[in-house]
Amino acid sequence: MNKSDLVRSIAEKTDSTLRDSEAMLKAFTETVVDAVAKGQKVSLVGFGSFDVVKRKARTGRNPATGAKIQIKARKVPKFTAGKEFRNTVE
Repeated sequence: MNKSDLVRSIAEKTDSTLRDSEAMLKAFTETVVDAVAKGQKVSLVGFGSFDVVKRKARTGRNPATGAKIQIKARKVPKFTAGKEFRNTVE
């Protein structure tokens, strides 16, 4: 399912227009991204949670040359599926 399929599905389930559904989806994703970028955790009970994880600096290898390289520490976004979501997928 791509973005347009998702927008179409939301429109059908909420009896709204495609434009309104796309605006709702955009508002949701922007809100989640902004909150996670600020270091906040976004939890949707039953669906899952969005969070920031700090990765430590480490030594890696260049796959082309085999040379060792230093990989810097950084923050990455993480999604963890909720119990209902996991159970539905199983």
